[in-house]
Amino acid sequence: MKPYIFGKRNLIHLIDLRETVRGLVIARKFAEAICSEGKSILFVGTKNQARNSVRNQALRSGMHYVNERWLGGTLTNFRTIRSRLSRLDELEELEKTGQMEQFSKKMIAMLTREKEKIQRNLEGIRNMERLPGVLVIIDPHKEKNAVAEANKLKIPIVALTDTDCDPAPIDVVVPGNDDAMRAIEIVCNTIADAALAGKAKASAMPAEPAKPLTAEEPAEKTEGKPGPRGRQRRQRRQRPEAEERVRVRRRIAVPQPGQEEAKAPTEGDQAESADAPAEAKPEQPPTETEAKPEPAAPEQEQQSTENQGTTPVEAEQPAPPAEAEQKNAPQAEEQEKSDS
Repeated sequence: MKPYIFGKRNLIHLIDLRETVRGLVIARKFAEAICSEGKSILFVGTKNQARNSVRNQALRSGMHYVNERWLGGTLTNFRTIRSRLSRLDELEELEKTGQMEQFSKKMIAMLTREKEKIQRNLEGIRNMERLPGVLVIIDPHKEKNAVAEANKLKIPIVALTDTDCDPAPIDVVVPGNDDAMRAIEIVCNTIADAALAGKAKASAMPAEPAKPLTAEEPAEKTEGKPGPRGRQRRQRRQRPEAEERVRVRRRIAVPQPGQEEAKAPTEGDQAESADAPAEAKPEQPPTETEAKPEPAAPEQEQQSTENQGTTPVEAEQPAPPAEAEQKNAPQAEEQEKSDS
């Protein structure tokens, strides 16, 4: 706190009032900006000197407050705190409808004590549905648990700090006497006025209409964004080489009855067919060195012409075996007689 101390007299440190005014102005502007964004303020002051001022100014500005005891986990374990507030609603509903009178006197006393305890500690944050936008703390040295939770959740802090406090974990320091009721009243009143001004500014601002999306906007937004990664990137990538690639597949002839089976192509033949160009080259005329077929003999030509005139069934049909045996029968009898 050395930058905020004016001097020292009779072992008492005097605070520089110029730093106090500067911190109070900054705190007022900051609180107004937070409330104009629609966020809330949480007043924290559990000292006897600060309880009434914190409660009155928080209610006047419509904000939340803690003036009895800071429960551990009020911010970091906010879900459990909300469950206890729902329990308070149940107890009040039992009392309002008269169902609590059906229990025994001991049970009624237990439920009443539970209701009063929850109401005393959590009445100020009963309507706080979400975490606040800023904490206003009186004496951060005493409210060290609230300061630790706010720093853990990165919630800004505005605090009235005395010379025995550490200003390091505080965002906006308002140096002053945190034991004086008048000083506490001035700080709380200033923050409450800023909260009201911020709420009025937020309500006066018209809501911005949603802009209709056009066909050009998505293209502009995706220009600066990186492309898809991993498998999606490989799947979407186009391959221009596939269109230019020509694959020549060798057709395998199906063998027909009466013909020789076509040989399956070997690996060498497939490689040659794959390397071959798509367009077939014109056949070259045979050279003189190639062997020419010899002319057929006249007898062979005559037989071929006779065979062409007859059907293949008549040419290949053999003589019946019965007629051949009848012709050879007399010759066999004459031969047997000559032998005898």
